Amino acid sequence: MRLRRAFFERYTPAVARDLLGCRLVRIDGGRRLSGVIVETEAYRGSRDPASHAYAGRTSRNAVMFGPAGCAYVYFTMGMHHCLNVTTEFPGTPGAVLLRAIEPLEGVSEMVRNRGSGAPAHIADGPGRLTKALAIDRRLNGEDLVTSEALWLESGSRPARIETSGRIGISKGTARRWRFFVEGSGFVSSGRPAAKAQNP
Repeated sequence: MRLRRAFFERYTPAVARDLLGCRLVRIDGGRRLSGVIVETEAYRGSRDPASHAYAGRTSRNAVMFGPAGCAYVYFTMGMHHCLNVTTEFPGTPGAVLLRAIEPLEGVSEMVRNRGSGAPAHIADGPGRLTKALAIDRRLNGEDLVTSEALWLESGSRPARIETSGRIGISKGTARRWRFFVEGSGFVSSGRPAAKAQNP
C-alpha cells in the first residue's frame, strides 16, 4: 500500500525511523525498480545546523518548505544526487535522507545503471541509491503521494533498529538521527562524523 500524506506530516526523526522496512519504488522506462529502505537520516530545518534549511529558504531547498511527502533531490560534490523525502507541515522544513536500500525488483537494471554487479553494494549509500534507481534533479519536487514515477509503499517494521550520529556532517553531530536496520548487509559503510548523544 502506498504511503499517504499523513505518514510524512510528523516529527522528522519519527518518520526517518518508520521509513525503515518500507519499499521505495521507481518506474524507469516502464520498468519497476524497488528496494526495502534499510538506512535513513533526519534533518530538521531551523533547529538543525546540519540541515540545508538551517539558514532559511533558498531556490535550492525550497521543496523542504512545502508539503510533506515530496522528493527533495539535490546534487552534491559535483558527482552525486541525493534523495530526500520532505516531512512535517508547509513552512516547517524537514526532510529524511534515504541512505540505502536492499534491492528487490529490477536488480539487473540497477546493476546496469550503477555499473556494479555486487548486490550488497548496488544501493548502499545515497549516491549509489540514486544512480541505481535513475533518480536525478528532474524528480526534485515530485509528489511521492500521487506520482507514477516515484513513490513509497508500506512494509514490515524491522525487528532491530539501531541509531547513530549522521554521516558526512560537521555541525549537529550530537544528534543520533541516523537510523538503520541492525545486521543488514545493505547498510552503507560510512561512519558518523563524531560520537553522538541522544537528542
